[in-house]
Formats: sequence, structure tokens, C-alpha cells
Amino acid sequence: MEELSYYEILEVSKSADKTTIKKAYRTMAKKYHPDKNQGDADAEHKFKLCNEAYQCLSDDQQKSVYDRYGKEGLQQGGGGRRSSSGFDDLGSMFEDMFSGGGGNSRRRQNPEDMEKYQLDMNVDIRVSFHEAVFGCEKEVEFQYKNACKPCKGTGAKDGKLSTCKQCKGQGQVYMKQGFMTFSQTCPVCNGAGSAPADSCKSCKGKGYEGTREKVSIKVPAGIDTDNRLRVSGKGNIGKRGTRGDLYVTFTVQADKHFQREGNDVYIAIPVFFTQAVAGDSVTIPSLTGELELKLSVGTTDKQHFTFRGEGIADVHGHGKGNLIAQVNITYPKKLNKEQKELLAQLEDSFGAKESKPHENVLDSAIDKMKGWFK
Repeated sequence: MEELSYYEILEVSKSADKTTIKKAYRTMAKKYHPDKNQGDADAEHKFKLCNEAYQCLSDDQQKSVYDRYGKEGLQQGGGGRRSSSGFDDLGSMFEDMFSGGGGNSRRRQNPEDMEKYQLDMNVDIRVSFHEAVFGCEKEVEFQYKNACKPCKGTGAKDGKLSTCKQCKGQGQVYMKQGFMTFSQTCPVCNGAGSAPADSCKSCKGKGYEGTREKVSIKVPAGIDTDNRLRVSGKGNIGKRGTRGDLYVTFTVQADKHFQREGNDVYIAIPVFFTQAVAGDSVTIPSLTGELELKLSVGTTDKQHFTFRGEGIADVHGHGKGNLIAQVNITYPKKLNKEQKELLAQLEDSFGAKESKPHENVLDSAIDKMKGWFK
């Protein structure tokens, strides 16, 4: 991206006016802002380039020099000296972009209306493989937050708050590095712009009290690990009595025999080698009972046989998956004399051509190898 022109970086034409350039910059800066791309080095680099491009193209003098001589002209001092007002404008722009589009709305928000915690909450539960496949009812016990009444959910003694000394009531702190301005939520007041003068003794400054509750939920058939179920109105309670939602996140325990892949289910079927050779029928378990698995003559190890619609019901009601039986051929570890004789007879019955297919291959390889040493 370094080779792109400032116009290409902001994705505008060379004839673009100031309004278009500013609008394009806002879009690009918001997309690559570090607050929204934490840990992304590429986004951070693009963000710096967007700032560099805007600082030039938003200044008539620098833009004129850049259009005539490119970056070299700017580096040679042709752009003059940029006033600090440009940086103030940039900081104002970021404040506008990341405070909900209302300019200083974050600064004007009443701290008493801001919650100290999210009203929606999450609880993790484990269900068995059987419960996930067929659905069930579960009783979930959890602890939710209820705003402390003595401090009105503020965490401050008697609900009295004072202006945060770190951000001076803005709720955000700004840091300038060269031509860039970074903003982040104030780490002291967490964006409230105010902090308790003294901590509430009842909740020890937390602003809430924990309350345990139980709720019965209906787990739908087909639920899978990391699926979430929303229980309306069972979350945390805020300062004004508003209650959020409870989200239940599931973890499905593994089964001893069945392995799940989405809505499909796999099961390993041990088959004796004579059954695989002969193409026998084998009775196998399924999620709903028993199925008949007809092996083909000469079934190979790890071969799959699919039973359509015998898998798990889709949790959203979009049909059912399949049951896939994987054949694992087993062989005897020891043979007695009689068994060896019977196998020899069976081998002879097929004739040398079928029973010893390796001989032609090996003879050819040996003859070739002998030629290496002549």
C-alpha cells in the first residue's frame, strides 16, 4: 500500500473536493481504527497511511504541492508548516466517529444513567450427547447482578459522584503521536466521566449485589457446542429496574460410540476380515434403534456406508443429517494349524494369478534392481 498515491489510499479521484475527501477519510479511518482492530498490525499500518493522506489532502497548500511534485515536494519543505489546528480537527473527528455520531454526546451523557455492568449476561452449561440429540428440559442455576439500592447502582456512598480526574469528565482519554490522535475509554471511570468520592459500604463500590436464581429452559433437539439460547428478561437488573436477557451457551459432552460432525454422526463398526471378504450383513446401532449394514464383497478397511436421514435433526428445523458407518476390519492375531491349512486351501482355490498378485510386481522390481549392480 506504500506505493499508492494519497488519492488511492482514500479511494477518491484527484478532482475530489474537501467534503468528499473528508467523508472518504472518515470511512477509512473508522474501518482501520486501532480501537476496532486491536492486535491487527496491518489495520494499524493502513490507519496511519489514511491519516497521512488526509493531513495532506485536507490542506490546500500541501495538496497543491503534492499534486505538482508528489511526496518529494512535501519532503523538501514545499508544503510549508502545518498548523496545530489540523490536529485539533482530527481529534474532534475521532470523538464524533466513536461516540455514536453525536459529537460530544459521550461527554454530555449523565453519569447517573450509565450502568456499571452489562444488563445481558451469559451462563455456560453442559449437556449429554443424548440430551443434545433429542432435546430436554434443564434447570439452570445462575447469579445475576442487581443494582445496589443504597448507592443507586453507582458504587458511591449515598450515590454521590465527582468528576473523574483522569479524563476530566469526558469519559475518554486522547493521545497524540505525530499527526495521529488515538482515543480510548478512560480506564479510571470506564467511560462514565465520573467516579465515586467514597465507596458504598453496602456493595463495597461494585454498584450491585449478587442474587442467585433458578430457571427451567427447554433445550431444543439438535443443539450443539457453542450454540446459544436466549432467555428473555432473566439477565442483570440495572439502576432503573430494567432487566437484560440471559444467554445460555451449551457444551455437548462426547459420546462413547457416536462422533458428531455438524448434523452428521459417525460410528466405527468392527468387522472380521472374513465378513468383509464375503460381503456379510451386520446389525449396527443408530440414534433411533438398529440398522442393517450390507457389506459389499471385498469391503476395504475404513470404507464408509451412509444412511441418509439417520443423523441429528437440525436445530433450526432444516432436515436431518446422516449416519456414516466406518468399517474397521479386524484380523486374527494367532492362527492354529487347522486355520492355516484352511487359509492355504482358500488361497489355492483362487489360483496363483489372483492369490499372488504381488509376484509379478516384485519379480519386475528385483530384475530392475539387479541391473543397478552390473
